[in-house]
Amino acid sequence: MSHRLALNMRFLNDVLMEYVTKYPKTVSLEGDENNEIHVDKMTGVEELHLIVKESAEKMRKILFNEGFTTVKFEHKQPLQIGDGLSLKLKKPWEMHVRLFSNTENSISIQGEVEISRDYLQHLFSQRTAVIYEIETILKRNGISYDILNKRISKYVNKVLDEYNIKLVTPDIPVFAWKPMLFMIGTVGAMYLWKYLHTL
Repeated sequence: MSHRLALNMRFLNDVLMEYVTKYPKTVSLEGDENNEIHVDKMTGVEELHLIVKESAEKMRKILFNEGFTTVKFEHKQPLQIGDGLSLKLKKPWEMHVRLFSNTENSISIQGEVEISRDYLQHLFSQRTAVIYEIETILKRNGISYDILNKRISKYVNKVLDEYNIKLVTPDIPVFAWKPMLFMIGTVGAMYLWKYLHTL
């Protein structure tokens, strides 16, 4: 395989990178009531929350041990505890997790997958709520949990069927903004130096 062909294939892989997941669609609730999880054309599937009877400090420690880092810039939501956390997934995706106050003895966890904040496309890209990815982390760390549909304030007893969700990157390649800032700053400094030395 030629070097140019290899580069082209890598470019195509970056452009067409998909994130595929599943999400509850029809669920059995308390009292054997069945309910379908809503989907909005703009915001996607409605958010289900994982409820754990643990402190926020313990959960943050677990998430840090799993490789999450603190989110520096985010839109804080009502009842959110501290800063959100993010985990880098396969380029260019990341998982963003928030912790919320729920009751005196429990907190709720909500997560979504989106294009990483390292890229300009984060501002206008597709994103989706996720739950199974967080469940996996909780199970791995021996944390018991319940699933809550906050819209109707009822717990999920069983998932009956699921949505298949696929996120795709934008048509144009993702651009990392930090190197761009460095380049802009460097070019600006050069022009400033040239300007000052021509006075």
